[in-house]
Amino acid sequence: MSLAGQYLVLQLLIVLAVLVAVAAISLAQSAATFERIEGRRALSAAEALGNNPAVRALLPVAEPRGSAALAAVAETVRTVSGSSQVALARFDRTVVASSDPNLLGRPLELGGSRVMEGRAWTGPVSGSGSQFLSAHVPVLDDSGKMIGIASISRDYPSVLERLGDAVPNLLTYLGIASVLGVAGSLLLARRVKRQTLGMEPSEITGLVENREAMLHGLKEGVVALDPHQRVTVANDSARELLGLPADCVGKDLAALAVDPAVKEVLTREQVDPDRLVLVGERLVVLNRVPIRSRGRDIGAVTTLRDRTEMSSLERELGATRTATDTLRAQAHEFANQLHVISGLIQIGEYDSVVQFVNGATVDRTRLNDEVTSRIQDPALAALLIAKASLATERGVALQLDPRSYLGRVDEDLSRDLATVAGNLVDNAFDAVSGRPDASVRVLVEEDSDGVRVTVRDNGPGIPDVGAEEIFRQGFTTKQSGTATPGSDGGRGFGLALSRVVCRRGGGDLTVANDNGAVFTAKLKRRRPQP
Repeated sequence: MSLAGQYLVLQLLIVLAVLVAVAAISLAQSAATFERIEGRRALSAAEALGNNPAVRALLPVAEPRGSAALAAVAETVRTVSGSSQVALARFDRTVVASSDPNLLGRPLELGGSRVMEGRAWTGPVSGSGSQFLSAHVPVLDDSGKMIGIASISRDYPSVLERLGDAVPNLLTYLGIASVLGVAGSLLLARRVKRQTLGMEPSEITGLVENREAMLHGLKEGVVALDPHQRVTVANDSARELLGLPADCVGKDLAALAVDPAVKEVLTREQVDPDRLVLVGERLVVLNRVPIRSRGRDIGAVTTLRDRTEMSSLERELGATRTATDTLRAQAHEFANQLHVISGLIQIGEYDSVVQFVNGATVDRTRLNDEVTSRIQDPALAALLIAKASLATERGVALQLDPRSYLGRVDEDLSRDLATVAGNLVDNAFDAVSGRPDASVRVLVEEDSDGVRVTVRDNGPGIPDVGAEEIFRQGFTTKQSGTATPGSDGGRGFGLALSRVVCRRGGGDLTVANDNGAVFTAKLKRRRPQP
């Protein structure tokens, strides 16, 4: 059934219910009107009968069927008043005259009457299987003593009779209400359909079901906000990525535990179609699209994609590229050395060949011995040796501070050290790139609590934006095209990720200016679980 049809049926049911209520009220009002009007008439007739001199004289000594004069007077009053029944009873309630012969000699039915107290009374009385509206009046002698009862009764109209009297009005009400109901139903259905873009209820239900199934079936997160920054939609993936509670829909974004960087992306216009944001330890891509309807801003929808796995793959690819670049640098260095050796042989300088080979071997052995004698963790030692070769090709002097020392550490700490040290060294290379005296110094210290890595360069230092600002996700001072190989698909996340890695275990990453940038990473040992 269409929306208009449903409204029409509903309106007709309401009209029918109102009509039934009006009919019931009409019947009750007609009964009350009958009792009020006809009761007064019956009471007037009963008083006239009770005040008749013949009745007052004959009633005390009358016997049932023994007084034709009383019967004649009673019938005359009944006929004149248009009543249904009339009865005269002695003080002992014995009926001595009545229009109903069956009542003669029987006690008069009084119901709730108070006539025996000497008071006139009107009200319903049941008798002979029917209900009557009766008026009872005490009959008094000349001394004012009660000697009997005069009763006038009228038949109650049946329900059908009272309903028949009300039918013309009810039909009028029904017609007017039906016309108003149909017109109202059509207008209301038209207005609602205009607000629902012409869709019927079944179509709206199907649309909502499909929307819910689609939203909660998407692997990507979807968050919608209204103009007042209240969450209107948040699917399962979005709640999981952002750590939102299950009842977040309808709540203000400020009342939810949302990271400030995420809140900024969710609430502000963005120039780029995709924004990389670090949420906990996840790298999430957010794409915000404002929604406008009829030229009015009604909110925004933001999609979220988890790029943590992709970022891990990019870092692994970056590590592979770094190793390739290191091998290429070494191959280039070895090729140059082979050219020197070949030239010395060709000119017959054999002693110089031996001296050159010994010098190259000593330099390589000295570098390896210098790193491995101080750094016993294989992963970090290999990383520093590889970075040394890369530094040579980029024209940077990479030095390991003589005070450095690190024993073997557990696998998790070793991996974190390689990640943090690699990011800091790469950033230092970028900072001093192109300087004639470019140098980077690495200090690795170990204590009972953990490991401290200090990377110092002689570059321009951190910009005047505040030490905390450079750790904000997305902040970068690199020019286009200067990103190191294997960067996370977007700049400004190396330092943010490094700080997350440090703080994850209870450490921290800080920065200061001292003739260049000085980054200090503190990584704590992970306590064994009891």
